Amino acid sequence: MQKKWLIYGAYGYTGELIAREAKKRGWNPVLAGRNPDKLKPLGKELELETRVFPVGPSAAENLSDIALVLHCAGPFQKTSGPMIKACLEAGADYMDITGEISVFEHSFAQDAKAKEAGITICSGVGFDVIPTDCTALKLKELLPDASSLSLGFDSDSGISPGTFKTMIEGMGSGSAERQNGQLIPVPIGSQHRTIDFGRGSRSAMGIPWGDVSTAFHTTGIPNIATWIPMKKSRIFGARIFGSAGAILALPAVQKALKNLVNRRVKGPDETRRAGAPAYIWGEARNEDGVAKTVRIKTANVYDLTVYGALESVSRLLEGEFPKGSYTPAMLFGSGLVEELPGSGNFEEETIYPG
Repeated sequence: MQKKWLIYGAYGYTGELIAREAKKRGWNPVLAGRNPDKLKPLGKELELETRVFPVGPSAAENLSDIALVLHCAGPFQKTSGPMIKACLEAGADYMDITGEISVFEHSFAQDAKAKEAGITICSGVGFDVIPTDCTALKLKELLPDASSLSLGFDSDSGISPGTFKTMIEGMGSGSAERQNGQLIPVPIGSQHRTIDFGRGSRSAMGIPWGDVSTAFHTTGIPNIATWIPMKKSRIFGARIFGSAGAILALPAVQKALKNLVNRRVKGPDETRRAGAPAYIWGEARNEDGVAKTVRIKTANVYDLTVYGALESVSRLLEGEFPKGSYTPAMLFGSGLVEELPGSGNFEEETIYPG
């Protein structure tokens, strides 16, 4: 019998996908969130227990009988910290589906507290960052003396309202990379190169993806950048767009953009998800100039999040894992992504200097 666990933010786009798949598998998670009008109808339909409470000082009171929380309510930059605090107080393991660098850094900063409380914290058990995190560890295994790491993905998946709002919150903050072990902000649009993610060479732009944080903890490689395909004209546009960051970060502008998302963005339907796999790419180099490249094709961004989150929950509930703060690949190994529905196997390539 599965231990009692809870999905917080169960009525959001991705949270609901996870809740429905869990029920389909015969699991019975507790569904939770702060809006009873959205939560209770879903709980009634799926015949699952519901708990209405905000993420805040009293949240731990609602977790006293819960073994694990899967946190799906963004923006995680605002909600993750309080939920982790509640899990520390309640003694419940914590997982989330974030891709935000600041959230990962906060999660790792709780390592000592997690060990003291006897819980495991693992942020990023969705598309952010399971496939790229597993790719990072795979490359470290193939090239143990790697000094630089590049990771990226290519997908036509579409976007959910929550992800769109997270992107809006990040406007004005620019991009980021890791240099000599330190997180460094860089102007958006300033990083560009050509990459074959798995369906031909394309121009690419650096982005502030979560692996800039997580891959360092997973591999120890000191120099890390993250990439997506982008037309050269749009890279130039992103550079211009980024210069307006101070304006885009204004509360009134943020509110207007989020209201627009509420009215216009619904998230990709099942048909679109089924026809939009993701292509994951990674490259590691050592000081001698030897490069290892790996690629893997996976399910759609959102379907992989469902599969990855539920697989991670199942493994943590049923197995014995160390306490503290970890990445998905640190806990479950580089092969985790290959075992998820819709995933292929890693394809490897070696390039020698000269």
